[in-house]
Amino acid sequence: MPMPDFSLDPPRDKKLLRRQLQAERLAMIDRHERAMHLQQVLRVWLVTRKEQTIGAYWPIKGEFDALPALYRWTEGAPERRIGLPVIDRETKQLRFHVWYPGCPMEEDAFGIPKPKDTEQFTPQMLLVPCVGYGPKGLRLGYGGGFYDRTLAAIEPRPYTVGVGYAHGYLPWLTPEPHDVPLDAMLNENGVVSDVDADGP
Repeated sequence: MPMPDFSLDPPRDKKLLRRQLQAERLAMIDRHERAMHLQQVLRVWLVTRKEQTIGAYWPIKGEFDALPALYRWTEGAPERRIGLPVIDRETKQLRFHVWYPGCPMEEDAFGIPKPKDTEQFTPQMLLVPCVGYGPKGLRLGYGGGFYDRTLAAIEPRPYTVGVGYAHGYLPWLTPEPHDVPLDAMLNENGVVSDVDADGP
C-alpha cells in the first residue's frame, strides 16, 4: 500500500498557511510585549532614514500597529506625512491618503477604516504588513495582491519595508511571478536588512 503524500506544495497551500500564521499571531500570549519591542525597533530605524512621507496600514487580525511609532516620527516635523491605503475599485491598486490622529475616517469595502476626504500623495516609503515572510524580501500577504499590483505600477517606486513578528519567518518560501520583493524587513528582534540571511 503506497504511503500518503504529506509534502506541501507552497503555492497551493498558502491559503492554509495564512490561516495558520494568523491564528498563531492572535494566540501569542506575549504579543503586546513583542509589539512594544517592534515599536522601539521601528522608531530607532526611522531615525536613519531620509524619507519624509510614509504609506502605512490600519492594523487588523493581530497585526503590529505601526501608527504610534509613525506619529512620534512626525512630531516636530510638519513636512513628514503618514498615509493610509484606499483601494481603487477599478485598478485594485492602493492609493495613499493623509492620516493623522483624529482625522475623519470611514470603512472601506472590507470594513477597514480609511481616511475620508484627506489629501492623496505618493509615499516615499511603504510599511507593508506581513502574515509571513521569507528569504530575499519575499512576503506572504493575505492573497489579495493589492500591494503587488500597487508596487508594480507606482512611480517612483517607494522603499518597501515589511513589518511582522519573528514567528512568521518561512525559510522555504519561494516567489511567484507577481511577487514584488521587499527592500527590508523589521521584526521584534531587530532589522532583517540582509534579505539573503538565514533568518531573523
